[in-house]
Amino acid sequence: MLKKSILFISIVFTLLFQGCSSDESSNANDMVSETKYVLTGLDKKQYTVTKQGNGFVLDGAKGKVVIFDIFATWCPPCRAAATHLTSLQKKYKDDLIIIGITIEDKILDSKLLEFKKEYKADYIIVSSDQNRRLSDAITIELELGDRYPIPTMVLYKDGKLINYFVGATEEEFIDSDIKRALGK
Repeated sequence: MLKKSILFISIVFTLLFQGCSSDESSNANDMVSETKYVLTGLDKKQYTVTKQGNGFVLDGAKGKVVIFDIFATWCPPCRAAATHLTSLQKKYKDDLIIIGITIEDKILDSKLLEFKKEYKADYIIVSSDQNRRLSDAITIELELGDRYPIPTMVLYKDGKLINYFVGATEEEFIDSDIKRALGK
């Protein structure tokens, strides 16, 4: 019995100290924390967003302001924001990319197209199983919690957070941040 106890204790200690060993170079700072999200737009194009550090980068958007509009089709403030975002997209044409990310799981493209037409949302709207993952990752990074309010509009330029807005927001506030980020 004593031999079994000693054997058991030595195995436990071996496993314990093996797990705490510093022989391997598994330093968290050495690890690259990049996560990719591939989104499909209603236009059937693919958009890749990469989480880099604290920010999010849209492939092919270097030097441009990217707004991630986290919304739902049934949300009145989200509906109102669509026209403001369209206005900003037209104003800043080549310097701004807006991506609407619905939080509604398994929503039909036809429902999103109906929203786009009715509320004149003339910008990219994505319909993907990655929507919820990306919107959750963005709001976690902003420390908005699990049950974040919508609309949530987050502005980045080259992966750096410019600002974010929660709820109904005046177009002028968003416009001001875009101008500042573009140096205008």
